[in-house]
Parts: sequence; structure tokens; C-alpha cells
Amino acid sequence: MKYLSNKKGFLGIDSRNNEKENVVVVPFGLEKTLSYGSGTRKGPAEIIKASHQVELFDEDLNKEPYKSIGIKTLKPFPIKKDMADALKQIENINKLLLDKKKFPLVLGGEHSLTQGAIRPFVKKFGKLYLLHFDAHADLRNSYNGNRFSHASVIRRCLDNLNVNIVSFGIRNISQSETLFLKKNNKRIKIFWAKDKSKWNLNQLKKILKNKKVYLTFDVDGLDSSLMPATGTPEPGGLFWDETINIIKTAAKSADIVGADINELSPMRGFNSYSFLVAKLVYKIIAYSFEFKKH
Repeated sequence: MKYLSNKKGFLGIDSRNNEKENVVVVPFGLEKTLSYGSGTRKGPAEIIKASHQVELFDEDLNKEPYKSIGIKTLKPFPIKKDMADALKQIENINKLLLDKKKFPLVLGGEHSLTQGAIRPFVKKFGKLYLLHFDAHADLRNSYNGNRFSHASVIRRCLDNLNVNIVSFGIRNISQSETLFLKKNNKRIKIFWAKDKSKWNLNQLKKILKNKKVYLTFDVDGLDSSLMPATGTPEPGGLFWDETINIIKTAAKSADIVGADINELSPMRGFNSYSFLVAKLVYKIIAYSFEFKKH
């Protein structure tokens, strides 16, 4: 596996810093089943570019987390043209990283990549919980005739019988998805966006306590006023502080073992949206390692 130099990789760390990597950032600009806006293939490069402006010191943790973690970035590579092949490709990459005891963090690309990305985790850990941030439930069996669509990605993840879902920020769901949800309510817990004022994160603590968790973040889970740079922006979503609090709560309760972040469609001249995602990635990494149970 070939890495970018530190200066060209995520965070743009000084090249003299050659710490052993525990986290590997995987740029995977998949763009095949989008149904509205486009541009996700450009997301990884823009996130990495913006990350060079992220402050390395974390004011909450009172340190520079990357120094004790070690972060490297894979060199960008061609993504397979066929969807099934592309999903197998990201599966193989994550398996290789897991076998080396690394924490894979995939930068998408469209959200459909998650169904391939989690396969090695499902095989390795047996029982896996997905902590899912999204505006959409993504529980359709297919969309526009495609079972591997971004609109079906969580349904495909649930094809693995040892996977459970905890979703935050959902505010867009079809009637057919509600029927599936009712039939599978023991495996799916949704913290609806409309109920934000009533959320009790003690519930999250109980659900995830000592569990293996894979975090998947569709940036349209954020409110559209905060994140318009995505294919299907939705009002009524998550804001920064509450998002960070959910991630921190999960990291304290569970063992976060990998993550992906998806659906950024960069907007020319509006670098703040790419910067937001880059900072969010750093927060996910920092909290996932700060509270690990060794």
C-alpha cells in the first residue's frame, strides 16, 4: 500500500514527523448512483486539501491528538467502474488494513460505499453496530432499480444479520421504508431529527456500551444551512455541537473500530464546507482513540 507524503496527506503534517500510523485515511471518491446533485468524486481531494488548514491542537482534549495516534493517507487510486467491483475493492482495502490492526477511515464518495466497507468488520467482530448520521433512512430495498444505490445502503448493511443500526438526524423516509422499519425495530434505533429536543443520550450509552461500532456519516445529516454542499441537502438537521457530543458519547461508551464520511459535493469558492468535513474527520479520529479501552 502506497501512502501520500505527510505534507500531502490528511492534516498536512510536517514531513519530519514519521510516527507509526494507527489510522489510515482512504480516499474513495465513488460516484455511480447519485439521484440529485453530483460531485462526490471530488470530495476526498477537497477534504484532504482543507484538512491542511485544520488546527492540530484540540481544545477539548487539550493536546494534538495526531501525535499519539499516527495518521497516514493512502495514495489516490482508480476506482473500479462496475459497482459490485468497486464495493469489493473497498472491502479488500479495509480487510488489508484491519489485518494490519489499523483503523480505516474512508473519505467518500457516495454513501453506497459503506455496504462494501463494513464487510471485513462484520467478519472480524461478529456483532457490529453502525452509528449512522444521515438525513435519510436509506432503507429502500432498491432505488431506480438498483439494490446497491446510496438510497439502499443501510438496507444492504442490514442484510448482514449480525449488524444493528443506530441512526441520528433522520428526517426523510418513504412509506415502504417505514414498513421495513416496523418489522425490524429490534435491529434499528432511530433518533429522529424532529425529536432533537427530547433526545436522551443515556439511551445511546446503554445501546452501545462495550460494543464494536463502525461510524458512517452522510454529511446531509447536518442541517442544510450548515452543509449545503451535498447532493440532497435537507433542513431540520444536526448542528456542530450536538453532532460532536453524540460522537464523543459513543466513543466513551463503545469501541469505534472504523469509519467513513460521505456525500460531500464541493462547491467552488465555498471552502468552508470542505473544511467543516475535514475538522469533523479529525474529531472522529481523536475521540475514537482518546477513549479506547486498552
